[in-house]
Amino acid sequence: MTLPGSPQVAYRSDKLMLDDCAVADLATRFGTPLYAYSRTAMLSALAAYQQALAERDHLICYAVKANSSLAVLQTFAQAGCGFDIVSAGELARVLAAGAAPSKVVFSGVGKTRAEMRQALDAGVMCFNVESEAELEALSSVAVQAARTARISLRVNPDVDAKTHPYISTGLKGNKFGVAHERAVTVYARASALPGLEVVGIDCHIGSQITEIGPYLDAVDRMLDLVEAIEATGIRLHHLDLGGGLGITYTDEQPPSAADLIGALLQRIDARGQGHRKLMFEPGRSLVGNAGMLISEVLYLKPSDEPDGKNFCIVDAAMNDLMRPAMYEAWMRIVPCRLRDEPSVTYDVVGPVCESGDWLGRDRPLAVQAGDHIAVLSAGAYGMSMASNYNTRGRAAEVMVSGEQVWLIRDRETPAELFRGEHLLP
Repeated sequence: MTLPGSPQVAYRSDKLMLDDCAVADLATRFGTPLYAYSRTAMLSALAAYQQALAERDHLICYAVKANSSLAVLQTFAQAGCGFDIVSAGELARVLAAGAAPSKVVFSGVGKTRAEMRQALDAGVMCFNVESEAELEALSSVAVQAARTARISLRVNPDVDAKTHPYISTGLKGNKFGVAHERAVTVYARASALPGLEVVGIDCHIGSQITEIGPYLDAVDRMLDLVEAIEATGIRLHHLDLGGGLGITYTDEQPPSAADLIGALLQRIDARGQGHRKLMFEPGRSLVGNAGMLISEVLYLKPSDEPDGKNFCIVDAAMNDLMRPAMYEAWMRIVPCRLRDEPSVTYDVVGPVCESGDWLGRDRPLAVQAGDHIAVLSAGAYGMSMASNYNTRGRAAEVMVSGEQVWLIRDRETPAELFRGEHLLP
């Protein structure tokens, strides 16, 4: 029985499988909490983008913020991806994973001068500049470094992505990008500043988008700008349409990468802009459904009231997976072995001392203490947002491919957590 999200996650008999690995066996072997990812699922998701763009000059830049584990980055680097980064730390990660700096774009609203210099020294492909003040700062840093910073402006098209407000990035009220109405003026300034070379234009309207319409609205506004900017004599070599394509957590039915890109290419070609290099920055849609968080059931805490709350207390917590507490995100929770007994409705909660420490509410589960459960579709914004709250070490991570399993991150120990701290004399 295949579960919604990824064909690599399915029950065979009574066992939950990830590729050809029994999930409960992974938990026993490596301990819990444990993140597990299917390399097959990641490469399959990437292939959908690559095939849709096969006849075009293009670059797919994986959005590192979704999951920055080195083995994940290595997987995409070896498959030909570029990378979309938002910090010098992410730059260091992609370089450590074997990425070519010439395939890296540096986004983010708050790049420091030190980060700009590091990226210039590394030779990144492009800076996605998000404000006029950043443009002036980057020019100054580039001149001082005797280097040329290749830039595109991230333009805010004021398009509603119809997603959670915390992950909407393309409206006027969001902090991201240069205002659409200011774009032509800012491009003129960029072309006049020393140390800068204008190479493209960029937009990103949000995350977990499940409709094509907002993308088409955004590309129409971007193409209007391309024509207006090039009419001033500034040449734009690439068009970066960002990422944000959603995945299935529950009953969402986002378009496929092929359908989305097909619709965008049709609109671009109709405007006579199909000659330009196209760039995309997918993150969640490449890794989200490829991963799961595995946890052990510690205790069952039934209610004394007929209509009261029953709690399933597990060893994973909000520090391991922030999405439910932060966004009230619904993520599917399933047992790693099916039991032939009635389900009970539980709130699945962790050990952290916060009432907001929950992974799922009102979930029907047939489980007992000592069983393992899996939170599905946890490959994106899971480990990358994990913290050490309550002095909890971050989870171990494994990657699977068929029957092969690799430990790709050790579980953190308490000594590692306070290694850089110092007692007073």
